[in-house]
Amino acid sequence: MMTRRQSLAGILTLGVGAVRLGQNATAQPAAARRVLVAFFTRSGNTMLIAGKVRRDLGADMFEIQPSAPYPEDYDATVAQAEREKQAGYEPPLKDNVAEIGAYSTVYLGFPVWGSTAPTVIKSFLSKHDLAGKDLVPLITHGGYGAGDSLAVLRRMAPKARVRRPFVIRMDQERAILRELTGSLQTSEARK
Repeated sequence: MMTRRQSLAGILTLGVGAVRLGQNATAQPAAARRVLVAFFTRSGNTMLIAGKVRRDLGADMFEIQPSAPYPEDYDATVAQAEREKQAGYEPPLKDNVAEIGAYSTVYLGFPVWGSTAPTVIKSFLSKHDLAGKDLVPLITHGGYGAGDSLAVLRRMAPKARVRRPFVIRMDQERAILRELTGSLQTSEARK
């Protein structure tokens, strides 16, 4: 029986291989084809995807982080993300990519939060000029799909060439926590 990680690796190899073929078809010099994998993760799922893409493409990697980390508690993070989305707030970033102009392709990994891209992704796009670059979304979600995240990317990076996204459903943290809580309550009730 295949593990989740093995099946994910197989899926990613197929998807990334197809994108790599498209990149190799261009007649750009090697220096102009530098690839960056920038990602934001909460639970580690998006980092898993980003790491696989980085290894397969020999790309550079950059973790997008807000200057003030999100709460560790899942429900507190959901509440904060909703407040930020409603206010149109873009949290300051801990760091920026120093040489974004050196990259011709940016793989942008993120989870869908509240049916859209997290506000920290909007911050990343506001702070980095992706004009003329290929932007390949790596989107993880808990069962509701990409939401309007592609529209957000097109709006926030209007001069980038948004390529076909890689969208994958990953385990939904809220459902897992609910199931665990129910199991704990049931086991406590049996005592």
